[in-house]
Order: sequence, then C-alpha cells, then structure tokens
Amino acid sequence: MNIDPIKNGVVIDHITAGCGMKLYTLLGLGGLNVPVALITNAQSGKKGKKDVIKIDADINVDLDVVGFVDPGATVNVIRDGKVAEKKNMKLPSKLVNVIKCRNPRCITSTEQELDQIFMLTDEKNKTYRCLYCEGKANV
Repeated sequence: MNIDPIKNGVVIDHITAGCGMKLYTLLGLGGLNVPVALITNAQSGKKGKKDVIKIDADINVDLDVVGFVDPGATVNVIRDGKVAEKKNMKLPSKLVNVIKCRNPRCITSTEQELDQIFMLTDEKNKTYRCLYCEGKANV
C-alpha cells in the first residue's frame, strides 16, 4: 500500500492498532476539507501492528484527545517534507469536552452549557473523575 508523503501537515503515529478510528472521530477529522489518510493495522517494529493518521494540512491537533485515546502515540508536525516537531503523548491531567459524565444527577446533565471537565485521578488505572460530581470514568 502506498500513501504519498505529505509536504506540510501532521502525522499521528504509533497509535495502538484499532484505536485510529476512535481518534479520527474524536478529533473531528471527517469534517475537514483536506486529504486525511487513516491507515489501520500497519506493520510496526515496536508494536507489531499500529494505526497511523496523516493529515495533509498544517492544522492544530488537540493533543489532549490524542493523549487520552492513546498515551503511547506520537504527533509529528511536518514542514517542507521533514519532521519539524515530534511530540510524545501522555495522559492529560485535565479533559474538557472530550468525554461526558454518565451520572444522571451531575449538574452537567441539567446545565447543558457547562463544560464537561474531567481530572486524571489515577494515572496507573487511567481513571478520570468529573470535576463537578466526582463521577468516575475509566479510559
């Protein structure tokens, strides 16, 4: 399979195999009017298999979303056909409007204009808690 290299854009690499579509959806990449390639189950020397997303445009990618979906991923910013920046992801300490609180008694259930804010409370178990009701959300 051949995917042309990009001159200026973003490559999200080393995504755990099977997580690429979730990342594609959460980042809203389907709504972009630029070429986007989602490669699933590509061969990887480190992981065996991985997913890769290539965006042929210089856009800002929400690094918190990438870190939330796959803290082992890397984000490469490409300029003039070369890697200008390489960012290693980690679990973000705070998530805003990425996941929703499932507690029906949470104020975010009735006050729709409030941001859905979650704080990382247990990095080992990837546990986030709602800022308002402390409801638990596991990754």
